[in-house]
Amino acid sequence: MTEKPTDPSAEAGAATPDTPRPTGSPVRSPFDSPTEQFPSVSGIQTTEKLPTSGNQTTEKLPRTDEELGLDPEVPLYSQVKNAIPGAANSTTTEPSPTYSFASIPPAPPVPAEGNGRVRRRDDRRGTLDLGLLLLRLVIGGTFVYHGLQKAAGWFHGPGLDGIKTAMENGGWKHVDLAAPMLIAGELGGGVLVAIGLATPLASGALLAVILDAWMWKQGMVPGFQYSAKGNSVELESILVGLTTVLILTGPGRLSLDRNRGWSSRPFMGSLAAFVAAVVAAILTYIYLHGGNPLTGIGPFD
Repeated sequence: MTEKPTDPSAEAGAATPDTPRPTGSPVRSPFDSPTEQFPSVSGIQTTEKLPTSGNQTTEKLPRTDEELGLDPEVPLYSQVKNAIPGAANSTTTEPSPTYSFASIPPAPPVPAEGNGRVRRRDDRRGTLDLGLLLLRLVIGGTFVYHGLQKAAGWFHGPGLDGIKTAMENGGWKHVDLAAPMLIAGELGGGVLVAIGLATPLASGALLAVILDAWMWKQGMVPGFQYSAKGNSVELESILVGLTTVLILTGPGRLSLDRNRGWSSRPFMGSLAAFVAAVVAAILTYIYLHGGNPLTGIGPFD
């Protein structure tokens, strides 16, 4: 005969299945009555057993840290409360604003002025950018005007051949190189300054050109020729000052350089452009002209 399979519930030590709930009886939870008996929780070792009913064995739920398997070395909140600033005397459950073990320091306070008002950054520029735009148009337009006189003979200018002859008679060497350099500096630098593009370099080129023109006219006659008749360097002196100011102030935000740092906050780069322009003008004058442009002026005689 074939033996019947052994029922696992009938083995020794196995608990009998729960009695089926009668039809119509309410569903109950072990938490409905504190004295209700219910099976042990799987995976948790308990030490105290409840009375058994029939063949069913029940165990008491764990209540202590040891029964739950918690680490007894972990301090409780009541033990570390005094280590948290403001927690010992606090009657609310809100966390303390600062902790002694915080890794991120609090933000520094905003500095205030002497009258107690908070200082804030002021980016308002008023009419400054408009003034710089007008300055660029005046400087760039003036140089473009003189460049067109030399390049194309417009506005009653001498043209390319005429400026070569004038420079050769004025003591310049290599006029085939010097005249195109002069025209390129005036036209190219003037256009770039007017639109506000690469302003430090463009203004530096104009400064070098006008410094050479100033030294040329100043060296023709001994003595300071600022307001001399027929050989005044007054216009050249003004243009030297304007181009220097533009290098050091920047083109402003109404320019193609508006996203560049030198447009509103020029510093070392613009200062370097000014120094380079002065050095280039002196070296060019020495190589292509020569002589002392400051003859008869105080200690430079």
